[in-house]
Amino acid sequence: MASLIGLRATATAAAAARGSLLRSNSSIPAFFISSKINLPTASFSSDSHDDFAAKRTVINDDEEAFNVIKDHVKNNPIMVYMKGNPSQPMCGFSGKVVGILQKEEVDFSSVNVLEYPNIREGVKKFSEWPTIPQLYVNGEFIGGCDIITTMHENGELKELLSEVKK
Repeated sequence: MASLIGLRATATAAAAARGSLLRSNSSIPAFFISSKINLPTASFSSDSHDDFAAKRTVINDDEEAFNVIKDHVKNNPIMVYMKGNPSQPMCGFSGKVVGILQKEEVDFSSVNVLEYPNIREGVKKFSEWPTIPQLYVNGEFIGGCDIITTMHENGELKELLSEVKK
């Protein structure tokens, strides 16, 4: 029992330390500091008809993945292949690219490659670039996080994005 109390005290002290560190950094908005977040919950009926269930495209092979990617890149002026989605990136590099595009104030389309393994591997072959995220503008592969960051910092990205087909 004493060790359980010790763990609780240690966890409480660690939480307090994290909180004080966060609160001392004035650049973090107060709404990020809250330790209690109430999220709405939804309940779904399990007896719902399959017609109302979410549909996901199944991509079976490399050729099909290549065609889907080609279609995405052709039909979306700004296309990002990333881990996660813009509202919840699942890696820092994807989050950084999303943040840059948001700072540039452009609309863009994206695909979460974590949900589509064939797209994840296919986009690497399509671009001949080994990493995710990948940005395409007007059908042309631009690069990954480092290239996008550099282009943003030197103003090239703003210029490129101003040429986007409307």
